[in-house]
Amino acid sequence: MRVLLVDDSTTMRKIQRRLLSGLGCNDVLEAGNGKEAMTVLENFDFEFDLVLCDMNMPEMNGIETLTAIRAVTKKLPVVMCTSVAEKSAVMEAIRNGANNYLVKPFAQDVFIAKIKPFLS
Repeated sequence: MRVLLVDDSTTMRKIQRRLLSGLGCNDVLEAGNGKEAMTVLENFDFEFDLVLCDMNMPEMNGIETLTAIRAVTKKLPVVMCTSVAEKSAVMEAIRNGANNYLVKPFAQDVFIAKIKPFLS
């Protein structure tokens, strides 16, 4: 499984990487913002199994990143992983093609429950 973590917080990416490793996902790449994420995705021909994407990032925010991903592929699962918990933000993400939404901070069991359907 190849997973892309998109978050401007290195600490959050480390936490997610550790949780993914516990699930046997060790092919994990990282990007500090949406612009970097798109470069990584393009370099790997969008051959990923899952993207975990923050909402509030410099350069290119989560919705912009999600929209750019959806312009290329509808098949790649994208889970928004963010501290933005407002219903309007969740609805905007879903309208733009997010497959799921995870609010930070999260417990390990919640993280696993939100992403497990996308892990094969």
